[in-house]
Amino acid sequence: MQLSATLTVMVQAARKAARGLQRDFGEVENLQVSRKGPGDFVTAADLKAEKILREELAKARPGYSFLLEEAGEVKGSDKSHRWIIDPLDGTTNFMHGIPVFAISIALERAGEVVAGLVYNPVTDEMFLAEKGRGAFLNNRRLRVAARTELADAVICTGIPHLGRASPLFLPMLSELMPRVAGIRRTGSAALDLAYVAAGRFDGFWEAGLAPWDMAAGVCLIREAGGTVSDLSGKDKIFETGGVLTANERLHGPLLDLLKKARKSAASNT
Repeated sequence: MQLSATLTVMVQAARKAARGLQRDFGEVENLQVSRKGPGDFVTAADLKAEKILREELAKARPGYSFLLEEAGEVKGSDKSHRWIIDPLDGTTNFMHGIPVFAISIALERAGEVVAGLVYNPVTDEMFLAEKGRGAFLNNRRLRVAARTELADAVICTGIPHLGRASPLFLPMLSELMPRVAGIRRTGSAALDLAYVAAGRFDGFWEAGLAPWDMAAGVCLIREAGGTVSDLSGKDKIFETGGVLTANERLHGPLLDLLKKARKSAASNT
């Protein structure tokens, strides 16, 4: 694919930040680690990668605002553009030497995500998308999977852990498990969404996510022809923190099952 100026800036920033992550991942036992909250860790590598991304993007696009996982919101003079960044999605995997983590960068223009990048520095897989220009993996055009039956579908999700309890997760899992070919959990929502765009997973759902977990991946999926909504079927993903995505044929049946689970859980309380 021919990279636009915007994607070129994003790729260059991601590759520069990735060098530190690759080095630190190779010496994962020696990482300086501090607790950010129950079950939620932040590493020196995480903070260093965010600093590099912020510096590189600010240098290329002065004035743009930022929404960063670690530093929070940083207002710029350009109120219509905002970078949404997770420097290390899958921190727990990273800390345990599991090579399933990613840098996630999205560009929001006037409230709409118009470009996304998800990059795994270990596998060197670079997922890119820009509104109206399609989604790509290392120059290969992406399309969501074409399966039409839930019985043939592999669905991915995030499992609640210490500090992130969800009373709806088990009812939702119980509804889906008997009806699909398999359920998977990788530990990186950004990669989960990228894998849906690439057709590796047929669908994905999760609650309790932040914009930086989802923004780039949602752009990838939409440009790959997928359907994205919140867990109620509406377009309030960032407001609710819940996301459901699949191809057009599977999204409706999946949504119906999740709604059934919510209704059942509510009636049992």
